[in-house]
Amino acid sequence: MAERTSFPPVNEQMDVILRGMEEVISVEELVAKVEKSCKTGIPLVVKQGFDPTAPDLHLGHAVSLRKLRQFQDLGHTVVFLMGDFTGMVGDPTDRSATRKRMTREDVEANAETYREQVFKILDSEKTQIRFNSEWLGALDVYQFLDLSAKYTVARMLERDDFSKRHSEGKPITMLEFLYPLMQGYDSVALKADVEMGGTDQKFNLLLGRKIQEEYGQERQVVCMMPLLVGIDGVEKMSKSLGNHIGIFDPPSEMFGKTMSISDDLIMSYFRLCTLIPNSELEVIQKQLSDGVNPRDIKCRLAREIVKLYYSESEADVAEREFERVFSAREEPKEMQPFNPPEGESRIWLPKLMVITGSASSNSDARRLISQGAVRIDGQKVFDLNHEIALPEYHVLQVGKLKWIEICPELKTDQH
Repeated sequence: MAERTSFPPVNEQMDVILRGMEEVISVEELVAKVEKSCKTGIPLVVKQGFDPTAPDLHLGHAVSLRKLRQFQDLGHTVVFLMGDFTGMVGDPTDRSATRKRMTREDVEANAETYREQVFKILDSEKTQIRFNSEWLGALDVYQFLDLSAKYTVARMLERDDFSKRHSEGKPITMLEFLYPLMQGYDSVALKADVEMGGTDQKFNLLLGRKIQEEYGQERQVVCMMPLLVGIDGVEKMSKSLGNHIGIFDPPSEMFGKTMSISDDLIMSYFRLCTLIPNSELEVIQKQLSDGVNPRDIKCRLAREIVKLYYSESEADVAEREFERVFSAREEPKEMQPFNPPEGESRIWLPKLMVITGSASSNSDARRLISQGAVRIDGQKVFDLNHEIALPEYHVLQVGKLKWIEICPELKTDQH
């Protein structure tokens, strides 16, 4: 007979689980599941799916991952689900057009990177990593037809992004209709008690409840965390938008990016990106209201985030480096190196920015140049056709955070 797990009291568990939660469907069902778990000694199965469509996890992903870690610390079973099968279909959420499908090679490479990164947050000994190709890839055509019959086209078109595209005459593939059904089937395969996700996933998460019911299972509770706004202060955090803080960013870059957020995001980042208790958050909120310099509070925030992913000593170093670079306006001690291919005598500045990752595209690079965000050897560059002579030592600065040494092996005392 399996050993029973001992859990904290229900009210203590609920206090932890509900902190920072945007919406739960439903709280009453969650309380009932937690009570049952305490009585039986059987942990809840808490899942969250991640389609490995990009190779890096960022603080936006970490919002729900930290909630998963809290479930683990309470004694429950966490399933980190790799959507290697659904990743090749592509989640249509928030898409105004059909998403380009990824290859299996792309998905597998990104999934391997996720495996390396996720244990910065989750407890490796208490985490089940599963791949939904285990069951979705095993469905025969008759089982797939049966799954497809569990939901109607009319209900699918009630989804905002589908209804908008349909009304605008934009194409919606049958494959996109299958995506939420397959995500729902993940919950059936795992017998999930709870599914975590962001508020943008509400349609998919609720459909999982419906699909479980269709297969004769008890419905999962849907727990939705708020979406973290990126450092641009406008869009949700996303690597493709370049407004992210990666959990593997170097400490100095993580610190600097955090310091760049607008003041109105400070409390949101404290709540969603740190482990500071609610009582202390109230003190910080009062300090802001009382006129304490937001920069000082933001510095505390940046330290807390760096400590969480690295250490207190590295947070100290990152803070000193930030003060040296941004207050004293000195070059950072460590910069990203770039060695151009041999034989090239000049390189177009936008091309260099794309190659070094300081711009997402040539058009993005031209935009940054036009805005005065690009410096070569300390001088702003506005010429969109600017070329850099090679091989010579140069320092490229893009914005406040990106510093690149071109031909670093040629660096001399004069630089």
